[in-house]
Amino acid sequence: MMLIRVNLVMAGMALLAVLAALAPANGWADIASLGQSGAEGELARILVLEIRLPRILAAFGVGAALGLAGAALQGLLRNPLADPGVLGVSGASALGAVIAVYFNLAALSVWAMPGLAIFMALGTTVLLYVLGASSVSTTRLILVGVGLSSLAGALMALLMNLAPNPFSLSDLINWLLGSVANRSWADIGFAAPFWVIGLVLVFMAGPGLRALSLGEEGASGLGANVPRIRLLVIIGSALLTGASVAIAGIIGFVGIVAPHVVRPFVRHDPGDLLLPSALLAGTVLVLADMAVRVLPFAMEMKLGVTAALIGAPAFIWIAARARGMGQ
Repeated sequence: MMLIRVNLVMAGMALLAVLAALAPANGWADIASLGQSGAEGELARILVLEIRLPRILAAFGVGAALGLAGAALQGLLRNPLADPGVLGVSGASALGAVIAVYFNLAALSVWAMPGLAIFMALGTTVLLYVLGASSVSTTRLILVGVGLSSLAGALMALLMNLAPNPFSLSDLINWLLGSVANRSWADIGFAAPFWVIGLVLVFMAGPGLRALSLGEEGASGLGANVPRIRLLVIIGSALLTGASVAIAGIIGFVGIVAPHVVRPFVRHDPGDLLLPSALLAGTVLVLADMAVRVLPFAMEMKLGVTAALIGAPAFIWIAARARGMGQ
């Protein structure tokens, strides 16, 4: 009953955020003009349905995917600081997308960028688990993630340093800063299948994550198929992260903060944590994107920068309060 109430509250918050973000500049005048005929109605249709709504849905989809991936990885690794960004998965995924852009592979196939982004995310997640991320201390796990992020960042910096012209360099930098501006229905349609498959895989692992909170031996004793749970979370998180990076670039910290906010309301159950974390993270990213649209700057602030400015202090607070940091 508690979980149902939490999910309803989160869903209501998400709906209100989407509605509030539809017309922050001109109130509801454009929305009210949708039903009108003529030039005014057509302009309103383009502004609301072809520009604002795809951007809002892209922000919500990216946030929800990262929040869901963060909650799933925290449950799998039994570590409260696990997250695609902190563990280097987002950085590696971004490296795959940068490789596709730099070598012009995206021009050869529309699947090149998301394919490489998802492949790199999957490979990094597998590498983390092979290195024993579920058994090492929080401090060591963060150090491994920092190392992977630094390596991915260095390789991306190398590619940008070798960019053939300033226009390519500008495109790479703007994309890496993270944004959902100018995203279209085609972009959402392209990422949506990966998000849906990742969501299904992660939710299939949900009951197993609850058993896995007792440890792998305890979960096996309860009849849980630990290798299957591991595979579902790894592939699902990689699909969610890779598709999000492919559509929006690097958006950090939302995947770690949202599960921590929700966790006390679901009694720290890793299976019940998944949906509320996704809804909250999507809502937060919609509100953050709405903020960057209305802030009075000469140039629009990038969503990834805003998310980092908000999420980094929250991450520091969470890390400082986490138990076992000195282990």
